[in-house]
Amino acid sequence: MMKLRIVVPAALLIAVGAAGALYFRHGYSLDKVAVSPVTVPAVPVVAGRVNSHEVPIYLQGVGTVIAYNTVVVRSQIQGQLTQIAFIEGQTVKPGDLLAQIDPSPYQAQRDQMIANRDRDQAQLTNALANLARYTDLQGRGFASQQLSDTQKAQVAQLQSAIKADEALIEQASVQLSYTRLTSPIPGITGVRQIDIGNIIHPTDPNGLVVVTQVEPISLIFTLPQLELPKILEEMAKGPLTVIAFSQDDKIKLDEGKLRLVNNQILQTTGTAQLKAEFANTAHRLWPGQLVNVRLLIDTRKDGLTIPAAAVQQGQNGSYVYVIAPGETAELRPVTVTQISQGEALIDTGLKANETVVVDGQYRLQAGSPVQILHGKAAREADLQSAVEKAIP
Repeated sequence: MMKLRIVVPAALLIAVGAAGALYFRHGYSLDKVAVSPVTVPAVPVVAGRVNSHEVPIYLQGVGTVIAYNTVVVRSQIQGQLTQIAFIEGQTVKPGDLLAQIDPSPYQAQRDQMIANRDRDQAQLTNALANLARYTDLQGRGFASQQLSDTQKAQVAQLQSAIKADEALIEQASVQLSYTRLTSPIPGITGVRQIDIGNIIHPTDPNGLVVVTQVEPISLIFTLPQLELPKILEEMAKGPLTVIAFSQDDKIKLDEGKLRLVNNQILQTTGTAQLKAEFANTAHRLWPGQLVNVRLLIDTRKDGLTIPAAAVQQGQNGSYVYVIAPGETAELRPVTVTQISQGEALIDTGLKANETVVVDGQYRLQAGSPVQILHGKAAREADLQSAVEKAIP
């Protein structure tokens, strides 16, 4: 009986010890893991710096290029075309011969008028000689006053006839000059509308050819009427610069000057119509071409700019992610004045030399840790972001 009492407490102590060891091995370690903080991985991003420099401020619109002058070359007389003196698309100067109409009928008419004048001139010479004789005879009493007056009237009649002949000769010379079709302006010829050997008429609707002046050239564009007071204020200080870009904004076509603000607002669109003039020496602007227009209205000194890709749009407006000193993302509301040539001009919300997130914002939220990528990694991130944004 004594031996049994000693064995049972020993077994109980062994069981309690094993349970305690199990608790310290598993239960304690599990509690310790449960309260350990979870590490949030850093989000890889591409960063850019807030730059401070002189920034031009533009008003942007869309415009249509129009020719400085356009002329439909028409014939003012009827006749057969005997010569075409230009090539389609040729650059011509004022007075350059474009076509020749058969001059023979008009030359013959002019020659006839000259002959009529010469005949009347001979008759006038004879009438003047007779008047001189009658005047002398009248002075000596051998001729009557009536005879002298009649001769004077004949002289005056012939002088008037000669003036009429001179006018007819001038008219015939003008008609003869119309047989030469010349360019009235400098420009470029278009498609020829009639071929050699055909009869050309003044009433032909298409004429001979259209000559278009492209140096200089004009541009008509529109801007919101709210911008009109500022435009007029700056125009009073001097000519404003206008820059024409291709429709994709990648190619600068030419730079010119603002020449006109139209005298009324387009009521249907609430816009003001403006006209600019370009030298167009490189012929990069062409009549009828649609272009993007930038009107330089001001230049801001010490303007703050960031890559345009850094600007995001939210319910409360524009914002950017600023990388704080601890390499965490800070959401910062900003005011954007303009976006031009891939740069956003920031009015409020940023300071010079701050670092903003340019790519990778879609994985960020306020307070997220960030890892700034450089070099090849940054380029790969840009490419990956572009691919992901393209997926609907």
